[in-house]
Amino acid sequence: MSDRLAAQIAFLTEADKLKSVYRATNVLDGHRKEDSGSHSWHIALYALILSEHANKDINLDRVIRMLLIHDLVEIDVGDSPIHGDHDIAAMEAAESAAADRIFGLLPDDQAAELRALWHEFEAAESDDAVFAKSIDRVQPVIGNLETNGGTWPEYNVTREQLEDRVGWKVAKGAPAIWDHLKARIAKWFSENG
Repeated sequence: MSDRLAAQIAFLTEADKLKSVYRATNVLDGHRKEDSGSHSWHIALYALILSEHANKDINLDRVIRMLLIHDLVEIDVGDSPIHGDHDIAAMEAAESAAADRIFGLLPDDQAAELRALWHEFEAAESDDAVFAKSIDRVQPVIGNLETNGGTWPEYNVTREQLEDRVGWKVAKGAPAIWDHLKARIAKWFSENG
């Protein structure tokens, strides 16, 4: 086997570990926590289906690629729930080191390409990354809405927190989706808050 192919398979084998990283959000049938591998697949599907709602022209292929790799760093650092309490600077440093290690398993050209794509997603400045970040925030909100609040009560999430931590990010890349979700969120909090 060539060195290139061996490196690619080593990366793919390492990526399988993402299936063992559990998130705060439950799967919709409630039988377990969602794993980060499933989350990455699901938001790539979200992007495919919801791309028409992006507020700017996007390259869907690039968005899907970002979403498939964006959480690989969780293999090393775990998931940090958006409504949890974190040292942001420490988390960003740990994630950057994880990105160096994990993407560094690949051949140099692929490592550089995916590391740059991951960094673009994290920076959320390009139209593709802004939309990808929006979709990354949409799926857990829908999951919680579909499961009668899901983990919101557990994390004492308020409507204001959702707007502050999630809403503006979704609205920046997909305002029509946020407008739709705001109505559902308002209804849930008026009935349960």
